[in-house]
Amino acid sequence: MAASHFFLLALVSSVVLVVLSPTGTLAQTPAAPAPSPAGPLNFTGILAKGGQYTTFIHLLTVETQVAKQIDNQINTSTEGLTVFAPTDNAFNNLKAGTLNSLTTEKQVQLLLYHVLPKFYSLQSLVTVSNPVRTQANYGLNFTGLANTNQVNVSTGLVETLVNNALYEKSPLAVYQVDKVLIPPELFEAPAPSGSPPTTSTGSSGSSNSTTTAKSPTSAQNTDSGASGLKLMSPLVVGVVATCMGMLIF
Repeated sequence: MAASHFFLLALVSSVVLVVLSPTGTLAQTPAAPAPSPAGPLNFTGILAKGGQYTTFIHLLTVETQVAKQIDNQINTSTEGLTVFAPTDNAFNNLKAGTLNSLTTEKQVQLLLYHVLPKFYSLQSLVTVSNPVRTQANYGLNFTGLANTNQVNVSTGLVETLVNNALYEKSPLAVYQVDKVLIPPELFEAPAPSGSPPTTSTGSSGSSNSTTTAKSPTSAQNTDSGASGLKLMSPLVVGVVATCMGMLIF
């Protein structure tokens, strides 16, 4: 019996030593893997998820390459970006032919007018200093609505409410707008050119009058001289004939 107790004690001691040993063979719980870094933001993907920005996406990706420019700035800029995304209804409400009348360069300017070169939360737009420069270098004005967190954006030609944040996490904010932001500098008719210089009629009129006045006088003098010669011719002939007669006699 004592031998059995000794054997059991030895077995337990061996197990304890194995467990406590730093080189024990018991399986250890693996550490949780580190979270993978977030991928780059996809601006047009955010718009596509919104579901009502087909025309805006088409302009950004097909008609121009502005989408690539925005994606690049989002993922490299330290300031971030803020984009105002007009809905399809906003584009449908434009005057017919407005977009088709724009050159590619002007389409780019129109799209960049909807982009601010800095991340703005909706709350910060309420108190921002106007005008705020856009990527098109034209300004936008923001006005906070009293007793609300809402804000209006104005171009000088168009004013609309900034609402429905599609994405609002630095470095990117994307807000829905129900009107296309029209920059006056791009769509207003150019000022009419100056009227052609008026010609002075004073001196030229006088000169013409003088010339006109002199012309009849010259003609009259010529006619008078011719008449005088016609009157003098018989007299001269008579005098010459008389002198000849006297010489003969």
